Amino acid sequence: MNCEELKMTTTTLKTATKQTDKHPHMGHTGKIGSKKHHGLGFYCAWGCLIILLIITVFPFLWMLRSSLMTNTELLAHPGTIWPKNPTFDAYRRVFGMTTPEESLTQGGAGASINFWLYLRNSCIVASTVMVGQTLFSAMAAYAFSRLRWRGREVVFAIFLSALMVPAIFTAIPNFVLIKQLGLLNTFAGIVLPTFFMTPFSIFFLRQFFLGIPREIDEAAMIDGAGPFKVFFRVICPMTSAPIITLAVLTFINAWNDYMWPLLVGQSDRVRVLTVALGIFRSQKPQGSPDWTALMAAALVSALPIIILFTILGKRIVNSVGFSGIK
Repeated sequence: MNCEELKMTTTTLKTATKQTDKHPHMGHTGKIGSKKHHGLGFYCAWGCLIILLIITVFPFLWMLRSSLMTNTELLAHPGTIWPKNPTFDAYRRVFGMTTPEESLTQGGAGASINFWLYLRNSCIVASTVMVGQTLFSAMAAYAFSRLRWRGREVVFAIFLSALMVPAIFTAIPNFVLIKQLGLLNTFAGIVLPTFFMTPFSIFFLRQFFLGIPREIDEAAMIDGAGPFKVFFRVICPMTSAPIITLAVLTFINAWNDYMWPLLVGQSDRVRVLTVALGIFRSQKPQGSPDWTALMAAALVSALPIIILFTILGKRIVNSVGFSGIK
């Protein structure tokens, strides 16, 4: 390269540097970057999402607003967005921190609810169902997806057809069976019908297990691992996300269950929170339910589910979307 070519190259670089300093958003093509404009569909989608978010969150905000009011104010101003004088008296009545006389003085109905006992019962029932159903459903899904045995697909099809049977159809036979076993008004009677497995749980996990290469099982068996070791040491760690998702969904369903615990759990000793709230609503010593305390109890009972879904919500969405195994 001679001197003249070197001078021309230096001049070109200086000019390009000045243009870049003047227009920092200039790309390699020499065009100044412009802000991306979104179409009408983008804003319509965001508008729909915001509307759905408001519809979803509004009941919880309404419960919070109602729980911070007195019954007198709630009946006098039912459309008020926020109470003029927020109070936590409803929560004090729910947690058993007031006497019936104080409850009547505060505008309550004088009804009582053993909130902590019922909360404990709900935790016992939901946790037991979650552990049992997740474990046994995962083992069944492993058998239907990874093990080879005669009639596997036929048995799975028959088992999957149970999804078309409404749960109310099996309530009476299950109740008769639990009664004959002497398990009425026990935690075992409440837990047993859903403790082992459900068709949805098996189908849900089976779809993920089918996505695992079979060579992984064969390699583990060559190393001397049996079916149980392959299941617990290989399959479960690789599908931890869907298993956790199923556990959370099972816990939520067991926590919100109302009909079956109402049928077999009449005793106060095993009564769960959902049934207790219904009974609390029906108690009317003063002619009308204690609506503010009922809203407070319903909001507090929903907090465990809200917290659980907030922590694991992203994992649940990804697993339900059948993202597969990388």
